[in-house]
Amino acid sequence: MLDLPLPSADDVGLPPAIGPLLSHYLPDLIRFRRDVHRHPELSYEEYRTTERIVNALQATGLHPVRFERTGCYVDVGRGPVMVGLRADIDALPLLEDTGLEYASINEGVMHACGHDIHTTVMLGVARVLADLHRSSPFAGTVRIVFQPAEEKLPGGALSIIKQDVLSGVPRMFALHCEPKVDVGQVGTRIGAITSASDTIRIELSGRGGHTSRPHLTEDLVYAMSQIAIDVPAVLSRRVDARSGVAVVWGQIHAGMAPNAIPMTGFMAGTMRCLDADAWYQAGEMLDEVVGQVAAPYGVNVDLEHIRGVPPVVNGETETTLLEIAARAELGEDSILLVEQSMGGEDFAWFLQHVPGAMMRLGTREPGGRTYDLHQSDYAPQEEAIRCGVQVMASAALRAVRLRVRELSDEVAAPGPGQS
Repeated sequence: MLDLPLPSADDVGLPPAIGPLLSHYLPDLIRFRRDVHRHPELSYEEYRTTERIVNALQATGLHPVRFERTGCYVDVGRGPVMVGLRADIDALPLLEDTGLEYASINEGVMHACGHDIHTTVMLGVARVLADLHRSSPFAGTVRIVFQPAEEKLPGGALSIIKQDVLSGVPRMFALHCEPKVDVGQVGTRIGAITSASDTIRIELSGRGGHTSRPHLTEDLVYAMSQIAIDVPAVLSRRVDARSGVAVVWGQIHAGMAPNAIPMTGFMAGTMRCLDADAWYQAGEMLDEVVGQVAAPYGVNVDLEHIRGVPPVVNGETETTLLEIAARAELGEDSILLVEQSMGGEDFAWFLQHVPGAMMRLGTREPGGRTYDLHQSDYAPQEEAIRCGVQVMASAALRAVRLRVRELSDEVAAPGPGQS
């Protein structure tokens, strides 16, 4: 692809405004979202959710393609694929505590990360674009992906990439609910917008004994405390500090009595990193660092390092397209610069293959309560669905026009030896 300047509103033309088209769709979309929220399903178990998506797309006259297990994608338009959009469809193992009339009926499972909103937004985009294409065909195809298992590391994105969902796709867009941003606004950022995220599990064993005679044992609890403190400290000194490597422990279990040194222990946590290269570097040295810290105490260490996801790194061109669309649909003041999240997001795997961008969709009632993701009381404002459809549909149309221009410029460019 040619090294083209960043797109402007003039470059990508003026597609029809999406907002006025949505009144007809919104009641159905709200009902769809509430149904999906009421029946959440965990990663790779999204059978009912997939069926609901497929049925809704077919009712619009579209022809979705199912993935091998769960999830699907659908192409809207004609000709080569010009852009891909992605929604994740799985829920979390949490007991819902929202008090909503459409709260989860699947005990211990909840849409606490907003994937029901993501799915509904992309269904709305599919319906709007399908109607627009029937009335005024656009020269290109928009591929809309409903991806399973985002919450299960290393993420369902990898499984569907292996099923060639990216075949012919030149760039990708996604969105994620943001409870710290008001409805009607979106957050963007060029460069890394999320972090790499891995899981670390460590099992330790040694001779137990009485706490009065630690010298006759491998003092397993003391060894665990040193690993908990020193491993994060050592990694922070051996990897570039600007990369923000952070090891944080969420589980430490050992022992049953205050005067007995246990024979086994378990600890687990996450390693997060702001930079992809540093993520690989820290992961390569993790086993060595844990072993060196534990060695003086004589304990046996069994380390399981589960590679998660790299950072989502937003491309400059794709972020610009999202911002142009947001300004056109939601107003000039609709865009916020958001900080890089330390959370992981498997949309990053798509961006290892094609350029793209993810935006943060505001879900907070203006002046209302600020929730947090992955919490049992998260209740996003449903007005966010309208905003999400407007921006993502508009961005998709602009991306189609930009891709047509790119292909035209590539054809017109002089070949080798020509001037």
